[in-house]
Amino acid sequence: MDHTSVRVRFAPSPTGPLHMGGVRTALYNYLFAKKHGGAFILRVEDTDQTRFVEGAEAYIVDALNWCGITPDESPQLGGDFGPYVQSQRNDIYKPYADKLLASEHAYYAFDTSEDLENAREAAKKAGLPGWQYNHITRSSMKNSLSLSEDEVRQRLDNGDPYVIRAKMPRNHEVRFHDEIRGWVVVNTNNLDDKVLFKSDGLPTYHMANVVDDHHMEISHVIRGEEWLPSAPLHVLLYEFLGWEAPKFAHLPLLLRPDGKGKLSKRDGDRLGFSVFPTEWKVPNSDETFSGYREDGYFPEAFINMLAMLGWNPGTNQEIFSLEELVKAFSLDRVGKSGSKFDHDKTKWFNQQYLRSKSNSELAELIKPTLDANSVSRETSYVEAVCGLIKERATFVKDIWAEGQFFFKAPQSYDEKTVRKKWKDDTAEVMTGLAEVLSTIDPFNAVNIEAQFKSFLETKELGLGRVLPNFRVLVSGKGAGPSMFEICEVLGKEAVIQRIQSGVKAISALKASAQ
Repeated sequence: MDHTSVRVRFAPSPTGPLHMGGVRTALYNYLFAKKHGGAFILRVEDTDQTRFVEGAEAYIVDALNWCGITPDESPQLGGDFGPYVQSQRNDIYKPYADKLLASEHAYYAFDTSEDLENAREAAKKAGLPGWQYNHITRSSMKNSLSLSEDEVRQRLDNGDPYVIRAKMPRNHEVRFHDEIRGWVVVNTNNLDDKVLFKSDGLPTYHMANVVDDHHMEISHVIRGEEWLPSAPLHVLLYEFLGWEAPKFAHLPLLLRPDGKGKLSKRDGDRLGFSVFPTEWKVPNSDETFSGYREDGYFPEAFINMLAMLGWNPGTNQEIFSLEELVKAFSLDRVGKSGSKFDHDKTKWFNQQYLRSKSNSELAELIKPTLDANSVSRETSYVEAVCGLIKERATFVKDIWAEGQFFFKAPQSYDEKTVRKKWKDDTAEVMTGLAEVLSTIDPFNAVNIEAQFKSFLETKELGLGRVLPNFRVLVSGKGAGPSMFEICEVLGKEAVIQRIQSGVKAISALKASAQ
């Protein structure tokens, strides 16, 4: 294998939706490939047909597209090393299993599931926990190492079901260098004889994975640390087949917010956040899991957040575009220990991306919400509203939630402000302020602020007596952006109209409460 050209793969199984840990694995593969001018491959590993979930492959492809992690070769795009779905490659694997049998690195095993269960039970009774099919136990089982050649031949001729197991050498040290963890050394006495070929004639993950990586000329295998225990077997299979192994990098786990254990598919909705990039509807069920896309996150913010979970750039920079991540990324800055997921930090990332968007971009993004609420305003007005509200928003939907009053006069008034700030003379004061505002020309924030301060001085009133009531009459809210800028956007007529109708409404409320 020519390791001068970088080729990496993301190889999910279509057994359900793509967890954000899987997205991060895909992202790190993508960043590494692009950094080195290499290829990023999507391969679907569907050898485990019993766990196949309808719609999962389409979900994976859609989710990666939303994230902007686009493969160079995939089942959809094709490429020179296809097919890219394992079940379409079934005729490739058996010759390699036969080669391992011929070189005595593998053997036939005829044990039934009942035989295996009996062996486990017997070991348990003898006080030996965790029975394994290995170099010690294989001689007492039904396989081509313990049975005579004639019996093996007869069983094969009879069509007896069998699996092919890897024959782990005794007391052999497997050494390989992990790009993140350094040297890993495992003694084969601690490894079991894993099944390489199942009785249904299909390869297991271990066999298919190694053969496919070799055929697809994968230079670096970058995957989650849950595969670290399988790596010694994979290294041995490369050796047994006479192939050069790729370089390995095992990524740290994503942990729950409290740091206790791996972030699981069920944690998200239980703890109030998504663990999937996009919404997943469980086939033939009413169950739905929320997704970042549907929750209103920008894909760039989601990706930026994921990149920082396990990798750090060695600088204080936190906001990275995908292009900047490609330039900055390196495996030697990926940590060994798990990273705690922080939902508040995820929201912070989205907030930063929202603030960095131009008012015209945001106006375009909020248009569907305005249409759904039958609001029609000129673009320049919507842009001005977005400019004022975006500093207080985390999601595009917050611009509508926080800024509805720009499009519809308030129908209710912040109860706490009215209770605390509305005094017996407030109606008169606010009517006086409306008269002052009516004289301002041009009606802009600078002039409004100057006249407002002059009004306070003339009437000898404190800011706290007037500003909260001014805000509640115009916006219905107890807090928000600068009142003078709000007034400039709304325009003189709307502001005076709102003060007048608000004074009537609140005065009536107060009168009825007495």
